[in-house]
Amino acid sequence: MTTSLKGQVAWITGGGSGIGLAGAIELVKAGAHVVISGRTAATNASALAHLQTLGSAESIVLDVADKAAVNAAAQQIVAKHKRIDILVTSAGTNATKRNFDVLTTDAWDDVVNINLNGLFYCVHAVLPTMRAQKGGLIVNVSSWAGLYASKLTGPAYNATKRAVLALTESINMEECGYGIRASSVLPGEVATPIMEKRPVPPSKEQRERMVQPEDMGQAILFLATMPARTCINEMIVSPTFNRFYMGGLETPPAK
Repeated sequence: MTTSLKGQVAWITGGGSGIGLAGAIELVKAGAHVVISGRTAATNASALAHLQTLGSAESIVLDVADKAAVNAAAQQIVAKHKRIDILVTSAGTNATKRNFDVLTTDAWDDVVNINLNGLFYCVHAVLPTMRAQKGGLIVNVSSWAGLYASKLTGPAYNATKRAVLALTESINMEECGYGIRASSVLPGEVATPIMEKRPVPPSKEQRERMVQPEDMGQAILFLATMPARTCINEMIVSPTFNRFYMGGLETPPAK
């Protein structure tokens, strides 16, 4: 396994913060040219300033729910760099009022449009380039909730993150002949800004026991530096102190 990605071009959606930014940091440090995209210009600019101290990077303001804009972003990257070797679909959201008794249809649409439709648009946009270059890696950020639905994450998030698993396997089934491989990454609780969208945001102490963004950055780097002949179909990354095992309890039950 090599740790050099020199000459490779990576596109990371949701790359301005959280898991996306952590992945961008590791890929830049490994030598890749990284393009981050996100909806907020200020967040992108802050992330880009840090990335450029480490290596080669650029940013694009992009809402992945806008399919025309996604296609234009992919074409912009290819026109400039002639290739896209790695796509990391880290853009994601959840509703704060997320359970059936309070979830609105508009909130449902927002989660589906970003977590599922937006992810599909990005995959769809890079596949022609990856086919032409006879290879590529797609890392789709799913969730622990993609395997184990819970009230904490809510039906929209549960449904979209489970759908990511099926979409990822569809890529592998249909595109492996072109040397394209796809991985679903399924993190448990990660201390990222999305925690602020929870009805009751976790405390500082709770977040310190979660998986940290840099841990996920290392996971993405691992996938990116595996031999091209090898596909890691799914990777589950959870906190050692996993509150889902304890029904969300702050401390383990008494022995």
